[in-house]
Amino acid sequence: MNHQNTLNQDSSLIWSYWLNMGALLAVCGSLAIAFYWQIAFGEMPCPLCQLQRVGLILAGIGFMLNLRYGPSAVHYAIILASALAGAATSMRQDLLHIAPGDAGYGTALFGLHFYTWGFISFVVMMVFCCVMLCIDRNNMKTTVNAVLTGLAAIVIYFFFALATANVVSSVMVCKFGPCPDNPTEYLWKF
Repeated sequence: MNHQNTLNQDSSLIWSYWLNMGALLAVCGSLAIAFYWQIAFGEMPCPLCQLQRVGLILAGIGFMLNLRYGPSAVHYAIILASALAGAATSMRQDLLHIAPGDAGYGTALFGLHFYTWGFISFVVMMVFCCVMLCIDRNNMKTTVNAVLTGLAAIVIYFFFALATANVVSSVMVCKFGPCPDNPTEYLWKF
């Protein structure tokens, strides 16, 4: 009986590992698309857009911690708090542009603005964390020595590169002061 419990725990750890890896890749994809859109199409992030990117980065840190140190309720709490703040920011921006005739801020991707996609993503993250807390409930009672695979290391380094690029971008858009409401150019240029 004890052997079977160990096998189930190992199986759920493998699932947890790959699901957290997929979630971190999704965060990286969201940050990369937003950053690409900013560079390729000149769409400067507004202050609310930048706050949503901060929410994505903080949630990504929670996923990264799960990959590196194993599943933890604290790591999922970081993700949930970040997703809640990001969802509130996204909803605020959605509500700013809900009036009839308002074209919204920026261009749309697949018919929805980035802040609407952000809201959907943050809600999905919250649901994901609730499911993962159920899956990982037995793994959090014991100490888990997570093994950082080469793939996980690459994903984590990619995440750090994207986070750093977004921080540099934010400084370039806002300099070291308040961000413009509707930025049209970089305030700090090299």
